Amino acid sequence: MNPLRPFFEPESVVVIGASRNPDKLGYGVARNMIGSGFRGDIYLVNPGGGILFDRPLLKSIEELPGDVDLGLIVVPPKLVPETLIACGDKGIRHVIILTGGFRESGKEGAEIEAACQRIAREQGIRVIGPNCIGVLDTHTPLDTTFIQPPMPQAGEIAFITHSGALGAAMIDWVKGQGFGFSRVISLGNQMDVTESDVLLPTAQSPHTKVLTLYLESIQDGRKFIQKASQASKNKPVLALKVGRSAIGKKAAASHTGALAGSDTAYAAAFRRAGVQRVETIEDLFMKAKALAWCQPPKNNRVAILTNAGGPGVTAADALEQNVLQAAVFSEETIKRLAEILPDAASLQNPVDMLASASPQIYGACLELLAEDPGVDMVLVIAPPPPMFAAEDISDQLIAVAKKTSKPVVASFMGSRLVEEGIKRLRDAHIAEYAFPEDAVSALSALWQASKNAGINAQELVHQPSPGAKSAISALIKAQTLDGSFIPADVTSNILELSGLSVLGLRFADSPEGAVAHAIGLGYPVVMKVGVEGISHKSDVGGIILNLDSDEAVRESYLALQKKITPQLQTGERFGVHIQKMAGKGQEVIIGAIRDPVFGPMIMFGSGGVEVEGLKDIQFSIAPPTAHDLDYLLENTWAGKKLGGFRSFAKADAGAVRDALVKLGSLMADFPEIQEIEINPLVVMEDGQGAFAVDARMTGREA
Repeated sequence: MNPLRPFFEPESVVVIGASRNPDKLGYGVARNMIGSGFRGDIYLVNPGGGILFDRPLLKSIEELPGDVDLGLIVVPPKLVPETLIACGDKGIRHVIILTGGFRESGKEGAEIEAACQRIAREQGIRVIGPNCIGVLDTHTPLDTTFIQPPMPQAGEIAFITHSGALGAAMIDWVKGQGFGFSRVISLGNQMDVTESDVLLPTAQSPHTKVLTLYLESIQDGRKFIQKASQASKNKPVLALKVGRSAIGKKAAASHTGALAGSDTAYAAAFRRAGVQRVETIEDLFMKAKALAWCQPPKNNRVAILTNAGGPGVTAADALEQNVLQAAVFSEETIKRLAEILPDAASLQNPVDMLASASPQIYGACLELLAEDPGVDMVLVIAPPPPMFAAEDISDQLIAVAKKTSKPVVASFMGSRLVEEGIKRLRDAHIAEYAFPEDAVSALSALWQASKNAGINAQELVHQPSPGAKSAISALIKAQTLDGSFIPADVTSNILELSGLSVLGLRFADSPEGAVAHAIGLGYPVVMKVGVEGISHKSDVGGIILNLDSDEAVRESYLALQKKITPQLQTGERFGVHIQKMAGKGQEVIIGAIRDPVFGPMIMFGSGGVEVEGLKDIQFSIAPPTAHDLDYLLENTWAGKKLGGFRSFAKADAGAVRDALVKLGSLMADFPEIQEIEINPLVVMEDGQGAFAVDARMTGREA
């Protein structure tokens, strides 16, 4: 049995703090539990005793006649710790604390919550809450909340929310939308049970077809990715993440740090886990409705059927914005459409049947489009028909939609004149929308869910030899890991030991030393300022290219020394790094950063000096999967350019993918490393490799 099952399918429940005062939450919880139709035993506890809803009020938990699966605590915060102890003594191992006044209310509340957390762990009690509205399951049925009844109708959409107020609002709102919830879980302060814990138990419910999440934060990012990945394999998962704010801007040590943010990490995590991200509360449920009621499409080709040109064009425009294709009809389909439509009708996609289209014409055309092998989904648009009742059109659409496995959604535009038609569509579980753009967005969610179910989440890792790992560890331990830069030559050595192709650095603090290194490397060479306090060397003119003689190296050393020495901080010593000149290739940036929630992430994009200006970058969770690497390269200009474009020859994309895998593995293996940036990584022609030219790394004690 799933260890969290008693929260959703208990055989017995006790309301601790049940009240006879209708103004108290304890009254609402008792009322809802009894009124929910729950088929198990319900016990009510209040020290004052008496009768409530024709049931006796037990004076203490100790008076319970037997084992109880689930305890609902609705007592003042100061009494919750002792109540938890009593629950543990009585063998109640699952508890929902609906009471507020814990860490959300200040220091005293936080101390009470910490005490409750400690007691729960000692007693082996799993806890949802505190400061939540509870759990609602329409199929058990079970209503542990205190919100106004009745429960919403039984449905297929599960809603997991960090906000109790939003949960209450959605429970009320959904009653007028034609669909229902299978389960609502309000998590509150997440003292114990988190969104990651309830994902799989909810996805495994046979009554749930789609999971929706309202998230304010995630406590354990890697656990969330693991659980959400498992859930999304079988059930679509949609998430609305609020509280978007960048992190690390003030102390960003590199372009990677400056361009990364908490919202970037969430986006990458959702992609890895197969979770679809939405932008609004309404969008969350409008997409969920289609996912609950429609079969997954085989591809993304959409047919549009309408009786009005304007809405059809609007829908066609929306297809491109939602990465969907307008279906191209077969000659047979076009021929048969011509046989039933007026001469002035448009037979191409979108099909405009004209305003005179009858309900029967709607049905016949829809049937033809659904049968076309080049069509994967159909959108039917119906502004108020001038000569027919909208509900008659609905009846025709329902009859056809029920016969095809292809998704059919509708946009009935208007209000009073289409009201009855919309009602019939909802009763038949045909997803309908007020405007075509919303319907297209829902179709896009259907297609994305089909793709997400096929994502291979196998991480790609690189395993350096034990000797290389040991050498990297020794190099890192020898550094001062306080968030500052690790010396460039050490960084170069670490990357090389990790398997990356690096144009190594040679440090020199005299003109003669610089010349000796240049001769050893072979001309031409590059000279770079070797002062660790100067991170962006190009900003201070600290890079000199194409030095091809001993004299050029001496002169460049002296010139840089004269320019840079006045800028040195106390204790800094002037020096340079000599590096072999890279061959001509495409310049990209790759990097890595450690996110506080989701851990290591890798970055890819356009490199060189314009990286922050172009912001042509994407991030992925590390170590990456093949799907992650595809995303990075397909969704950046830098990645597309690797395939060859005009004057750019096809470059070695495989070497870039290999470098990203090795970078991700390095971050995963050594938690002390905080940031890595390689800019540029010079990518040679296809099959010729990629070479790290300039690299920076920061570290902090793990």
